[in-house]
Amino acid sequence: MAATTYERLKLHVTPEKFYVEACDDGADDVLVIDRVSTEVTLSVKKDIPPSAVTRPIFGILGTIHLVAGNYLIVITKKTKIGEFFNHVIWKATDFDILSYKKTMLHLTDIQLQDNKTFLAMINHVLNVDGFYFSTTYDLTHTLQRLSNTSPEFQEMSLLERADQRFVWNGHLLREFSAQPEVHRFALPVLHGFITMHSCSINGKYFDWILISRRSCFRAGVRYYVRGIDSEGHAANFVETEQIVHYNGSRASFVQTRGSIPVFWSQRPNLKYKPQPLINKVANHMDGFQRHFDSQVIIYGKQVIINLVNQKGSEKPLEQAFATMVSSLASGMIRYVAFDFHKECKNMRWDRLSILLDQVAEIQDELSYFLVDSAGMVVTSQEGVFRSNCMDCLDRTNVIQSLLARRSLQAQLQRLGVLHVGQKLEEQNEFEKIYKNAWADNANACAKQYAGTGALKTDFTRTGKRTQLGLLMDGWNSMIRYYKNNFSDGFRQDSIDLFLGNYSVDELESHSPLSVPRDLKFLAVTLGQKHWPMCFSGELQASEHFSLFFITAKILSMLPDWSRKKRWTEFVSVESGLA
Repeated sequence: MAATTYERLKLHVTPEKFYVEACDDGADDVLVIDRVSTEVTLSVKKDIPPSAVTRPIFGILGTIHLVAGNYLIVITKKTKIGEFFNHVIWKATDFDILSYKKTMLHLTDIQLQDNKTFLAMINHVLNVDGFYFSTTYDLTHTLQRLSNTSPEFQEMSLLERADQRFVWNGHLLREFSAQPEVHRFALPVLHGFITMHSCSINGKYFDWILISRRSCFRAGVRYYVRGIDSEGHAANFVETEQIVHYNGSRASFVQTRGSIPVFWSQRPNLKYKPQPLINKVANHMDGFQRHFDSQVIIYGKQVIINLVNQKGSEKPLEQAFATMVSSLASGMIRYVAFDFHKECKNMRWDRLSILLDQVAEIQDELSYFLVDSAGMVVTSQEGVFRSNCMDCLDRTNVIQSLLARRSLQAQLQRLGVLHVGQKLEEQNEFEKIYKNAWADNANACAKQYAGTGALKTDFTRTGKRTQLGLLMDGWNSMIRYYKNNFSDGFRQDSIDLFLGNYSVDELESHSPLSVPRDLKFLAVTLGQKHWPMCFSGELQASEHFSLFFITAKILSMLPDWSRKKRWTEFVSVESGLA
């Protein structure tokens, strides 16, 4: 079986069945899903009833069981991101959730309401930007991993060979996984960020690609998911690969980010910055070793860059991390602590060069992956930098972008794109593309985990820290605060439902959705009742109401020109109440 899925599909719907027709050249396959028995079978085009209602779709995300029964989730819109070694990469931009059931008369009023809530949860996850796929290319693996595979692996379907850490619809495709004959209809979907650019330096054209793959293991939202689980999976784990393609040669540099891999929590409690708590009874070394055993197997050497504060509430986590590395005493793991906020205080972000100089020799040892136009591996990457701050977002992305630029400098010199002595920082057009792409990557990762765009992106985009950047960071921090305390419980539940960490049982005597809310959630509910026009915005109504007063207080301390501009943006863009 070739490692491809069908690209062109039509969905035919009858009261009894869903028929998914493969419309690729020469294809005669039809996937049939019985809406009553839920059985999945393979048929041919002549079996499609003429009476069926037909429309095009762009992929099957999978199926999920809710209170009303099974639902089929399909991709209804897509946007082309670019071409990757002659493979087209798409972003899924719209979805449809289709009930197997023809009526809801079998449900009680409570079940109807619960089913509506569960559907809202699935839609919430689908509305988080960042679902990518290719029908012909395995996006879940790095170039280096793909170069070291057997012919048998290359003949596997995309679903079989995919790295399950990064298949966000793996749970939804579970019924398809058990039937190899239908795998060409099963589309593995990545969640994260992909950008692709055709660039030119010295009149030499090359493709520059950035891919961030978000792990679906221990996935969730800021504050609700921290540290590691018993299997060693770290919260907010993201693999980021930077790729260059020039004259048939391909180079890549891989980095990872992930929560501090001990058992700790930081649950929201209406404080602006809840106290991190390290579990006092857990076997930290067991989870820690599981985490790094898997990391070493997958990536090789681990160079940890811990960017948390070395004083205050973050200090115990830094100490615990350092102690664990020392106790493990592995020659494959090195630990570098860099107090980002202390070193860069008073907007002295030029001091990041201290860290880059400190790890420069290590980075040269790790190297990067390079394969020439003949397919021969020239160099391999011997390990990765594993960076983290508290959230593995803002500080982490800044450092990753600087390390990636240093690797790219070496790659482009070796490929002959850069002349001897030339610096990437001097290539203005490319620098603009590079900085904006890494800032966009930061925003994507931050929205998926924290619910807002990233902080510190003014530095990533411009190379400078600015007063306006500080102001926007304050604004994003306020939104994060409200989301963390008022809506992230729903976001976390939605992700758990989507990924299969929670399964709906319509026979449950007591619905988990009927648990009474405390007063802070009651305030949100009352706000929704009186301000329904706010629902389309990022925040709910009571959150807007409070933010008006907080924002007005902050803005009163700003210069007249800045106050007017920021207040206008807040009212017209963020609140929708102007």
